[in-house]
Formats: sequence, structure tokens, C-alpha cells
Amino acid sequence: TDGLATSSSPPMATVPVNPKPFLLNLTGKTVIVKLKWGMEYKGYLVSVDSYMNLQLSGTEEYIDGQCSGNLGDILIR
Repeated sequence: TDGLATSSSPPMATVPVNPKPFLLNLTGKTVIVKLKWGMEYKGYLVSVDSYMNLQLSGTEEYIDGQCSGNLGDILIR
């Protein structure tokens, strides 16, 4: 043998997740929401509506991995 380990198992597949039940199960927990512009918001997920708007409390904003401040209660649309 050439010393390389080989695996006969297939590559790991990703399983699609329905986002609404996933988000509803996160209600009441601390979450981190990353926006497509790169900002991140860490807070307690209070609620999610049918449009997937998120209400967070005790929220902190992170830009480039650095906390830029406490925002308190916010709504992400």
C-alpha cells in the first residue's frame, strides 16, 4: 500500500430542513443571526412569524467578529 487511508463510505449528504419548524423550535433560545451583509446579531429569540420575521431581545450586534454594541429588543425582517 501507499500509506494513504481510503474510505468506502459515500460522502456525507446534507439533509434539507424546513425553515419554519426549525425556527419555531429555536424560540426561547439564544441564537446568532447572520445577515447577507455580514453583520451578526446574538440574542434571545422571542418569536417568529409566518413571514419569518425574527424578534430578538437582549441583542448584541457583531461586525467583523467584534461586538459593536447592545441593541436590546430588535426585529429582523
